[in-house]
Amino acid sequence: MSIPLTAIEDIIDASGAAPQIQVLLPACARGRQLTARTLLIGMQLTLADGRPAHLTRVHAALTALPEADQTRLGVLAPWKTGPHQLTYRQVEHTHRLITRALGKDKPDGAPSPRLQAACDSLLEASIPGQYTGPANPQASASLAADWTDVETWSRPPRHGTRQGAGPEASWGHRTTNLPGPRGELFFGYYLSAVTMVAEDNGPAVPELARRMTLCSCALDPARALAPVLTAMPAAGIALGDIIDDSGYAHRDAAAWALPLRQAGAQLVQDLHPHDRGPRGTCHGAVIANGNLYCPQTPPALLQLSPLPPGATPKQTAAHDQQTAELARHKPGRHTADDADGYHRVTCPAVTGKIRCPLRPQSMTQDRSHPEILSPPEHPPACCTQQTITVGPQIAAKTRVAVGTALADGPPHRSQRAGLPHWAPTSGA
Repeated sequence: MSIPLTAIEDIIDASGAAPQIQVLLPACARGRQLTARTLLIGMQLTLADGRPAHLTRVHAALTALPEADQTRLGVLAPWKTGPHQLTYRQVEHTHRLITRALGKDKPDGAPSPRLQAACDSLLEASIPGQYTGPANPQASASLAADWTDVETWSRPPRHGTRQGAGPEASWGHRTTNLPGPRGELFFGYYLSAVTMVAEDNGPAVPELARRMTLCSCALDPARALAPVLTAMPAAGIALGDIIDDSGYAHRDAAAWALPLRQAGAQLVQDLHPHDRGPRGTCHGAVIANGNLYCPQTPPALLQLSPLPPGATPKQTAAHDQQTAELARHKPGRHTADDADGYHRVTCPAVTGKIRCPLRPQSMTQDRSHPEILSPPEHPPACCTQQTITVGPQIAAKTRVAVGTALADGPPHRSQRAGLPHWAPTSGA
């Protein structure tokens, strides 16, 4: 389906990318007929029809516009010999100049800051205004991240060599749902996309792409995407929940989790099997699935696994009930993170979520609350102190967003053991 020319122009103008690119181009004594703005318009006209933005197609799209639009955009320009229509050589030359201006002196398989900033501004300008900004009731700060494979047009290197026609492309691995082997190699790039998703219990929003980045398969796509997301708050765009799968969650904390949390994001992660279940203790509290839990939490709840694809409503309801029960055993937040990432939590019996003989006041709760029947013989600090301090190193990689649901309501998506049944699946 084609997009009106006026809509494309509005997006490009709102982004401010065209004038920023234009000033990077070398001066031309006669004046350049094709501007960066018109070239971007031609590329968008081609992509809007669902076709690759080959330069021949860009030239054809621009020269097929009505004469008035061609004149306005400079596709038709007055020369000494009369009106001159844009040639393919001019398209190719301007494109080469822009590529050189936005590229790196030494290509390394990742976009330059200038190129990434231009792509970010164009994508952000494509989001309708009612879905951005904290003042808009339909706006959402929640995002879902994933990556996929993009094969290069160039031929792969010959056996025993490393150089090909695409010098920044590399061999990568992708999973497939086809019969036969689950994985295969491809030659190209990893494309990471971040789409808008609804806030937890918020209104529906269109799943529009808000950020993208492309990198060679020789690079880690999670590490390539992290700085793209952490740059959003500096542009005035607050980060909320970020839903990601185990391809991101299994990276070391410094590569993904820590920089995003420092930027204000809360991670809702599909944990890798190696990261699920109990993983040590903190002052006696059990560390499991990115959260702390009472040391007497039923082991079966700590071993909750994600719902399978295509789970039935009955399975989903049962899983939600179990995760809500598990959330009862989670200590309550007593303070927010300080500047160094430390915070304090309170025993779930103190906050009134469970009944425990070690906290006599909790035994006045009605019996609809879970009860600790066998408290520890030698209670750890989490059972004796009013609060305990949790450092940033605790579950640094797997920590998920703070759940907010009560036991009699639907769980916050982070309470599904860090494994939401509707989370996106990675193509990596």
